[in-house]
Amino acid sequence: MLNYFYTLKNKWTPKPSYLFSNSALLALIIPIVIEQFLFMLVGFADSIMVSSVGESAISAVSLVDNIIVLIIFIFAAFANGGAIIAGQCLGKKDYKNGCIALEQSFIFLTLSSICVMLFIYGLQDFIIDNVFGRINQQVRTNCNIYLNIVCLSIPFVAIYNCGAANYRAMGDSKTPMTMSIIMNIINVLGNALLLYGLKFGIEGAAIPTLVARGFSATAMIYLMTNKNKHLHISSYRKIRFNLAYFKKILYIGIPYAIENSMFQLGKIVVLSLVSTFGTASIAANAVGNSICGFAILGGVSMSYSLSAVSAQCVGARDFVQLRFYVRKLFAYAYIGLIGTNLIILFFLPKILGLYNLSPTTRSMATELITLYSILCIILYAPSFLFPSILRAANDVAFCMWVSMISMWVFRIGIAYVLGETLDLGVFGVWLAIIIDWVIRSSVFFLRYRSNVWQKKLAL
Repeated sequence: MLNYFYTLKNKWTPKPSYLFSNSALLALIIPIVIEQFLFMLVGFADSIMVSSVGESAISAVSLVDNIIVLIIFIFAAFANGGAIIAGQCLGKKDYKNGCIALEQSFIFLTLSSICVMLFIYGLQDFIIDNVFGRINQQVRTNCNIYLNIVCLSIPFVAIYNCGAANYRAMGDSKTPMTMSIIMNIINVLGNALLLYGLKFGIEGAAIPTLVARGFSATAMIYLMTNKNKHLHISSYRKIRFNLAYFKKILYIGIPYAIENSMFQLGKIVVLSLVSTFGTASIAANAVGNSICGFAILGGVSMSYSLSAVSAQCVGARDFVQLRFYVRKLFAYAYIGLIGTNLIILFFLPKILGLYNLSPTTRSMATELITLYSILCIILYAPSFLFPSILRAANDVAFCMWVSMISMWVFRIGIAYVLGETLDLGVFGVWLAIIIDWVIRSSVFFLRYRSNVWQKKLAL
């Protein structure tokens, strides 16, 4: 028996030559888990607070946030692209070029996010009147107010993601976690003050979000100049455009951004379908999304962690230790997924009781969350952790095409078949998500097992 535990300990303990010891790995993972938990907790708290304004407000926030999240996902992809290049440099101990990668990422994200913000303002009426589908006048008015305020935060989010991704690439996830804690405290207290104290309408949910994101961006601009870190910006005044590293970032970032944007755009298309089922379905869908964010906490956290670890392993050209960390982080992911989903299912009636929902909406939300929680335990980790490994090895084009095809053919196509044609409504839409996961899991697993991705030369 003692020999069994000794063998098990050796199996899960990194060799001294490996890049991450157990303590270093936990120092990376735990802050990411906390950060993601706080992010989801604040989204959950926001949805509860907004529900005090009414279901039309919940629906408006859900609709607008899908557009904002689409944009955030795009910039997060480019930030991760820069962080992957920087992480590969760290794996090679090439700190100078790692700093160049960070600087090019900062230039691109800052300028492009400002342009996108202005573009969204120009298309505001088109988005509300055409993208959101058939919504009533009250929901439309709330959408207009919320979008006007939150859209200003787009550059702030892009800058924060730039710094946070590069800090994680260095193995320092504590700094982004600390920033997230402060940002979320500002957001929650602001919501409580404006919605409950001053009795604001939907503006009470939008203004604190803008202020919190503005603070996080300002702080991250300062933190990225810390010269004690391997990755840093020496001086913002001395930043110069570097075409070679700009291309490297775009090589990773563009396919990942397309993948992310298609994924989120697909959600918007599906949300447009959900909006045809009525306000109760929109609200149930919004509540379900908020609560199910906790369901995937373990998977999302390990995906971020695995991306940072994989980039350094690829930079060091050591695929043996990469596979070791893959096994380890998959185990952590499943432990997290099982734990969070059992908690959600056990406390679901009490959680839904926190919302101001009609009986019809509550019944719908219960069905959606139960379906999602049970099946994400099995399918979420292989659906999203394997792509993190492949992208870190520059196999980004494959990930992009698989994700796009799976999204548009299965998640969207089947959603219309089940939801509209077969009249399953919003439940059919969520069932299509599960089918999408099955396809993604299968394809990405086979790609990982094939070892083709190892032949992609690190940039």
